[in-house]
Amino acid sequence: MARLKRLTSPKWWPIERKSKKYTFATKGPHPRQMSLPLTVLIRDVLKLAETGKEAETAIRKGEILVDGRKMKDPNFGVGVFDVVCIPSMKKCWRAVPSKGLKFVETPESESKVKICKILGKRTLKGKKVQLNLSDGRNVLAGGEYNTQDSLMLEIPSQKIAGHVKFDKGTTALVVGGKNSGVVSKIKEIKGDMVIMGDEKEFEVPKRLIIMVGKEKPMIKLE
Repeated sequence: MARLKRLTSPKWWPIERKSKKYTFATKGPHPRQMSLPLTVLIRDVLKLAETGKEAETAIRKGEILVDGRKMKDPNFGVGVFDVVCIPSMKKCWRAVPSKGLKFVETPESESKVKICKILGKRTLKGKKVQLNLSDGRNVLAGGEYNTQDSLMLEIPSQKIAGHVKFDKGTTALVVGGKNSGVVSKIKEIKGDMVIMGDEKEFEVPKRLIIMVGKEKPMIKLE
């Protein structure tokens, strides 16, 4: 079991800092600063277990799904837009950026889809195009997709169900920095920066935004 000193864990994690020396560390494709160990989510956020051991037991039994698949690793780091479901309760939550992450209860219809940002694109043999996505997965697709665009994926099949281009006028979510959690349309693109904001404009690096819809978000964000 991977451990992390509590005092060095991200400040937004909802854990006691001084009661014990260690807590659960994160594993998986998401960076530590933007992910939460599955055990901590079950115990401290959703409060579905009184102790870490209880949460760990439920996870190892395969009672928790992440993006439609059984996740048996208690240290798995749940990250941006991951969908966590507990079939026995018929409930799901989506991880949404907001000064860290908040977990939004998700309608059943939306629990089977996920938005992912395209971080990389490469051509394979046979002229197949591989897209490298923000949650660590890779998908094969046509050539009409570009980096910074977003895909709506069906989970767990990874079938592409939607596409939002990185472009002026589209709706984006800020995933980091002081404006984390803000949803707004892109007003202007200036190199590696974009101008956003409704009542008050602000500038943010394009690496810190994810396209979430054209006129409005395609999924519930609060």
